[in-house]
Order: sequence, then C-alpha cells, then structure tokens
Amino acid sequence: MTRQLGNLLSGFYLTACYVFILLPVAVLILFSFQDGRLAVPPFKGPTLQWYVTIFTSDRMTDGLINSLIVGISSSAISVILGFLAAYGISRYEFPARRLLQGVIILPLAVSYLLVGMGLLVTISWLGLGPSLWTVVIGHVVINMPLAFAICLAQLGEHQRKIEWAARDLGASTFRVLAQVTMPMIAPALVAAFCLCFTLSWDEFIIAFLVTRFDVTLPVVIWSMLRGGLSPQTNAVGSFIFLCSIVMLVVVELLLFRKHRA
Repeated sequence: MTRQLGNLLSGFYLTACYVFILLPVAVLILFSFQDGRLAVPPFKGPTLQWYVTIFTSDRMTDGLINSLIVGISSSAISVILGFLAAYGISRYEFPARRLLQGVIILPLAVSYLLVGMGLLVTISWLGLGPSLWTVVIGHVVINMPLAFAICLAQLGEHQRKIEWAARDLGASTFRVLAQVTMPMIAPALVAAFCLCFTLSWDEFIIAFLVTRFDVTLPVVIWSMLRGGLSPQTNAVGSFIFLCSIVMLVVVELLLFRKHRA
C-alpha cells in the first residue's frame, strides 16, 4: 500500500512538473495560429499568416541569420578553447593548476550584465564600435567555461592510458588529440557545442549592449515586445522552440548511431 501511494505521488509530481514547464509553451504555440492581432482568448483560427509574416520580414530573417552566425561561431570557438584548456589541465602538472582552473570557471558566476558592460567599455577604450563579432567575443567569454567543464569531466584516466599507448607507437601530440582523444570524447564535444549554441541563441543582454545595427534575433524579438504581445511574437517563439527540438533530435540520432556503430 505504501509503495503504491509512493508511486502515485511520484507520478502526480512528475506530471505537475511537466505541465508547469510545457503548458506555457503549448499556449504560446496555440496562439501563434491566432486569426487576429490579439494573442489572447478566445482562440480564433487557425491561420498561418503570422508565420508567413516572420519569414517574409527582412528584419526577422536578418536577425535569424545573425543569430546563426553568432551561435555557430561562438560555440565552435568555445568548444575548441574549452577542450584545449581541459586537456592541458588534466594531462599536465604545473604550479597553480587548480588556481587556473578556478579562473577559467569564474565567468560562470559573473552576471551577463557585467560581462556586457565590461566588453562595451573595453571596445570603447580600444576605439572599436559595437558589432556582431563583439557579440561573438562576449558569448565565448560566457560559454567557454561551460565547454571546459564538460570536457574536463570526460577526460579520465582510461583515456590517458590510451593516449600513452598512441605515443608509444610514435604518434605526435597533435595526432593524439585529433585521432585519439577527440573521437573518444566526441559525445561530450557535441553536447558542449549544442549547449553553448542554445545559450548563445537565447542570450539577450550582451547582444543588446554591444550591437548597433546588426542585431540578433532576441534583440529583434525584444523590440517587437515593446509594442505588446502579438501572434507574430508567438510565431517567432514557436519557431525557436521548434528549432531547439529539431537540433536535439538530430544530436540524439547522431549519438545513438555512433553508439550502435
């Protein structure tokens, strides 16, 4: 009886958690098909006019392309730098190694607002203007520690022994990295890239502070929200959610295929 009650309460708690998380997303998607300018009940529709609007809007497509450029570039740089830093700290002994590890992780505890303001002051001091590539730098600052932590957790002792075997067979350091270490922790690298891309895709504060004309999609959405909620903003949010789901499914299929192989 106690076990059945525990299972019932666990199921109820799990269902409540999923409802709490997914209900706002479901409402957002539903009212993205609203046939009218007000994204409030009662529901009138369905219609695809708001999706047609966002895909035919130059401002929206430019923001989408800019977000893809920033997300892919910053995520790739973050994973490369994070992997190399994790490899160096996990494979070599040197003074202040733990201190350096803490310094690398430190940006995770710093507010995005402080990072954005510091970056804005720095580029102003250097005589540079706000640009899309400044956003890339800011996103590398906040994402590289995350990639570093993920890679460091995967570089265990068993990989070290395989690397020693490769070195005994005459492999260079670069070859060990490219053909031994990276394939062994490929799932961690893919996961780090996807997580960094997701955070970069959604980040607003840094992108808002250090851009002027070439803005990312969150900044475009913020400018739209200044006029209030509308089915168009719901359509944009639904499209972003769909992209996240598709990326997750693709990653899972790739990793599952690799695991089976």
